[in-house]
Amino acid sequence: MTEDEGVDEELLTIGAFAARARLSAKALRLYDRLGLLVPAHVDASSGYRYYRGSQVERARLVALLRELDMPLARVAEVVEAVEVDGADAADRLAGYWAAVEARVAGQRTLAEYLRGRLSGRSSEMYGKFEVETVDVPGQVVITETRHTLADELPAWIGASLTRLLAAADECGGVTAAPFVVYHAEVSMESDGPAEACVPVADEAAARAWAEARGRAWETKVRVEPAQRLAYTRITKAQVAHPQILAAFGAVEQWIAERGLEQAGPCREVYFADWEASGPEDPVCDVAFPVR
Repeated sequence: MTEDEGVDEELLTIGAFAARARLSAKALRLYDRLGLLVPAHVDASSGYRYYRGSQVERARLVALLRELDMPLARVAEVVEAVEVDGADAADRLAGYWAAVEARVAGQRTLAEYLRGRLSGRSSEMYGKFEVETVDVPGQVVITETRHTLADELPAWIGASLTRLLAAADECGGVTAAPFVVYHAEVSMESDGPAEACVPVADEAAARAWAEARGRAWETKVRVEPAQRLAYTRITKAQVAHPQILAAFGAVEQWIAERGLEQAGPCREVYFADWEASGPEDPVCDVAFPVR
């Protein structure tokens, strides 16, 4: 009897297992290499892979999860969770799919926005935004700056403004609404940087605070000059990317139509309590300095 023939009869060759699992041998080798589905036995001399019939369900699960375009690392999390708690595995899948649907919804909105631009309907899209100007006095701001991509931006803005608002008590208190300045584009391919800013009352105390903080969060203090802002007010629902792109486009078009010039980087001014606001509540001004 050869070594192969002496293998436990409960084991299946890779070909037989592939047929039962309705997968290719190539896919099984890939899953083995990635640690997603390890053979029950590998012949030491021939290298042949053997699987147990009980592994069929896991093999099919891996294949089905991959059909959802689930990243391999997430697939591994789900299949490992199945071994411990099926409900936990289901929750992990639900979380992944919710993120997929949110991403697709955002892409759908972006596609509609681009269709409008490409078809010459920009004026129609921008017409729903009312643009005004406001004169803002010079102000001292404490800031954090970070290079970040679009998917990480909302979380960073929330965390950064929370830190700065807490620090404002050491700097004489908050004097105006916090804002975020975009010194370059933030997208999935461009990482800014973005600068979170909180206006404060006491410049000397602010500089002492920044000195004590060092470079831990790229903190600094600067004085914003008095300036005129062209802005449009948007709701919490409209803040999400890519919906917010239409608001930026509307302000840019308004500036160009009136022969004004952009005098600095664009910004988002957050004047409302984000957590307490509903989707249709105004929370943010999309603004450009102009002259």
